Amino acid sequence: MTSEPPPPPNVSITPLLAALAGSSCQHVPASEIASALALVFDNRLSPVQCSSLLTLLHVTKRDHDPLVIAQCASAMRSAASQVDRAALREVVRRRGRKEGSYRGGLCDIVGTGGDGHSTFNVSTTASILASSLLLLSKHGNRASSSTSGSADLLQSIAPIGPVIEAVTATTLPAVYERTNYAFLFAPKFHPGMRHVAHIRKDLGFRTIFNLLGPLANPVESMIEACVVGVAHRALGPVFAEALRLSGAKKALVVCGAENLDEISCAGTTYCWRLVERANPAFRGSENEQDDEYTTSDEEAAPRRIVEIEAFELQPADFGLPAHALTEVLPGQMPRENAETLMRLLRKELPRNDPVVDFVLMNTAALFVVAGVCDAETSEMGEGDDGRVIEERGPGQGRWKEGVRRARWAIESGEALRALEGYVEVTNSLGIR
Repeated sequence: MTSEPPPPPNVSITPLLAALAGSSCQHVPASEIASALALVFDNRLSPVQCSSLLTLLHVTKRDHDPLVIAQCASAMRSAASQVDRAALREVVRRRGRKEGSYRGGLCDIVGTGGDGHSTFNVSTTASILASSLLLLSKHGNRASSSTSGSADLLQSIAPIGPVIEAVTATTLPAVYERTNYAFLFAPKFHPGMRHVAHIRKDLGFRTIFNLLGPLANPVESMIEACVVGVAHRALGPVFAEALRLSGAKKALVVCGAENLDEISCAGTTYCWRLVERANPAFRGSENEQDDEYTTSDEEAAPRRIVEIEAFELQPADFGLPAHALTEVLPGQMPRENAETLMRLLRKELPRNDPVVDFVLMNTAALFVVAGVCDAETSEMGEGDDGRVIEERGPGQGRWKEGVRRARWAIESGEALRALEGYVEVTNSLGIR
């Protein structure tokens, strides 16, 4: 028998740890931190140095530095199982349905977790509704700080649920051939995270990895639009800037006033939206279709820039009443939440049920950010009356139009069909 090669030797990051522990910790380059963190995924950091790195990033707050978050997320994606982007891009090109300013690309809605509220799985449910009109790449995992994570919810769907492990870097293009919805189960795409799992558990506090999850979607480079929920208001502008630095052009970061990592159904939600605009400093051709424009000046102003706009949302901006969080709390165990999900999709919940409104708001937000609500006409399919709600609210978003489209996803049965397609294709792949 051929013996397995010995594991690669550990790499010492003692100088970096000393710098982070010193008075100049805020000046340690983000690139050096990201390079050290990348060693984790190859199991090349000793447990002591790995835990020291995570602890120092926590106590110095460098794990709240947008550039550190962006570069560490990039390192995490580079270490992930790599998808055949050419094959995926071809499927997306054929399957994506362009509408408004939505170009038919992949989308995600995700939260950092850690808000302590254990609400119903609203972002996962919203992702299913949104797949009625968008291509969804929902990146998620099992619960770590709540009773029911996105993976737990999906695996509890009865009588036949999806085989979440069947969606891999290899099978992802084939999944999108048959459905708009794919759940990217984090352990299948980030196998290197197993090397740090026991350390994170032993440390007992939330580390930078809890913040990287929403930015570590393995198809991040192909994500056209995303909604990211954060559990603390101070993280909002941090995440928005990290997304901008990562190259995102359409994104909305949200935080409910109750420190909720969703759009709140109870009252105020703080928002930070990435908006792409023409750059007034650009000195080239004004025609965006002019491919002849070139410059040898690497510091020349780009044609377009991405800016961050801050505003607040209320349930009334969606045309919906407010509901106390107690009406959507506590989040039940996965089986109960899965039953609620299926009742919602099968139109068995009252139209004005608080959970329905909660889901409609969050789905609407993704529709607005993706750009489908910018369309001046509406031809979603059977049951669509075509009456576009043109009213714009905070951040110039057509939030009520988003709700109209989200409600259509339920009442037309399109959201249920998208989920059924995902269940069917994952079971047909024969991976258990």
